[in-house]
Amino acid sequence: MTGTLAAAPTHDRNPLVAARSQLADAIAALDYGPGMLDMLATPRREVTVSVPLRRDDGSVEVLVGHRVQHNLSRGPAKGGVRFSPDVTLDEVRALAMWMTWKCALVNIPYGGAKGGVAFDPRGYSRGEIQRVTRRYTSEIMPILGPTTDIPAPDIGTDEQVMSWMMDTYSVNRGHTVLGVVTGKPVALGGSLGRASATSRGVVHVALAALAHRGIVAAGATAAVQGFGKVGRDAARLLAEAGVRVVAVSDQYGAVHDPAGLGVPALMRHVDETGSVVGFAASEPLDDGEELLHLDVDLLVPAAVEAVLNADNAHRVRASVITEGANGPTTPAADAVLEAAGVLVVPDILANAGGVIVSYFEWVQANQAYWWSEDDVNARLAERMQAAWEGVVGYAARRDISLRRAATTLAVETVANAHLARGLYP
Repeated sequence: MTGTLAAAPTHDRNPLVAARSQLADAIAALDYGPGMLDMLATPRREVTVSVPLRRDDGSVEVLVGHRVQHNLSRGPAKGGVRFSPDVTLDEVRALAMWMTWKCALVNIPYGGAKGGVAFDPRGYSRGEIQRVTRRYTSEIMPILGPTTDIPAPDIGTDEQVMSWMMDTYSVNRGHTVLGVVTGKPVALGGSLGRASATSRGVVHVALAALAHRGIVAAGATAAVQGFGKVGRDAARLLAEAGVRVVAVSDQYGAVHDPAGLGVPALMRHVDETGSVVGFAASEPLDDGEELLHLDVDLLVPAAVEAVLNADNAHRVRASVITEGANGPTTPAADAVLEAAGVLVVPDILANAGGVIVSYFEWVQANQAYWWSEDDVNARLAERMQAAWEGVVGYAARRDISLRRAATTLAVETVANAHLARGLYP
């Protein structure tokens, strides 16, 4: 595996095209004009760095990394770091923009950021991943800091990677700086409840969306695409709420049981084998994409961008889609789903639980005072419920989709911060 950047996705599946299209719709609805559109479509700062890596066999490989700070008007930049062969600058730009809207929508005083290194960590040793992490951190260090830019884990990264980032930054500053990253282990200033926060937020609004559609959670059916950081706990929490999880998938395949999968047993199977494939109490799906087209009440795409697109949106039969991933639905798919009457809960609302509890972690680190897990979960539920009610009410008053409502509300919040601060000089 090399550090070469992945080829750009097709136009319909390019996340930056989707993000800018959503922004343009919101700007038009708010009647701000082209100046504000250009301001909010353009990242405030972006850095591309080379990340030389000495492999365990002594050879040297040069990877490519990025960090994009989309907006700083409402506070320091905040966003994840992903290690994936599919990382591109356009992807990072789009994800940073979506993070800006996400933070504004749930009233978190951050702007959006995102970063990543283009490589597949599954093909590297733990020591090599540590060296990539520390070198990448040192290269982007001039723009990092607890009051400037605060990374968090994403695809291909975890609390150990965040520990290495925090340590690298702290060693270079000469003292421990717990607030420079979030998603850390509890032993290093991480927050209780952080690991499942995104999943918990997804399930909170998924249940609210089912109720909004008049679907009783107990006995409702769901399919979860992706069984990683978000999908795994989302499936568990849905099952605990009485929802019948009939299918899940990961990058290796998908499994299905119309009577409902035993999620705890499936989790143990994945821990033992590394994949959902081969789970005894299930049947395999011939094609992982088949999961997206099952006749279920709830579909949770919780993997990567653009899985619902112009090619397959017409085959979706779910009544409610709750976006656990960032950008899983392209604009073309959105139009198809809206025409079909599918209720889509957009990513900037549905998966905001992670950044909410990341904010809580940052607050706790800055105060050197940590909350109980019950406190964290209660505050998370309160934020998610307030955001859900705000978006649903705004959508109903204007007779628009939840995505348009969420994006317009968020863009208006950020634009108002721009206008209040003025343009320097």
